[in-house]
Amino acid sequence: MKLIPSSGQDLATVSALIAEHRDQPGALLPLLHAVQDALGHVPDDAVPEIARALRLSRAEVHGVITYYHFFRREAPGRQVVQVCRAEACQACGGEALLSLAERVLGCERHSTRADGAVTLEPVYCLGLCASSPAVQIGEKLHARVTPDRLQGLLQEAGVAP
Repeated sequence: MKLIPSSGQDLATVSALIAEHRDQPGALLPLLHAVQDALGHVPDDAVPEIARALRLSRAEVHGVITYYHFFRREAPGRQVVQVCRAEACQACGGEALLSLAERVLGCERHSTRADGAVTLEPVYCLGLCASSPAVQIGEKLHARVTPDRLQGLLQEAGVAP
């Protein structure tokens, strides 16, 4: 993973969000979500500032960021494709969908295609277990996704040929 230093504007945004959340009980998760919402990711160089403000170790902050699949350490592509890997989706073909997405999109899981158009993320539970396998493209959830349907959805999203 290639990490790019944050801009001064990004760090100013992080500082403003820290000021907004620092006194909230259990501030770490709401703060990390706010940073992710504002910047699309939680920059590595924001971790020391967040840790200092919340009186946590950098390891504690980093551990939370890396534990939850939602948080990203680098900016995603213009479109994010998430394929569920939870048990129900696995049992209904989720792994095959993820492999197909890698081939169709031309990028590996946990990565962004070289042109920056798309990021492919395996995730653990999109909340559609009764309608698996599930995929999320951008903000839109899709249930009972077949390989043919996935190809169509990726074409509609403008990330596949």
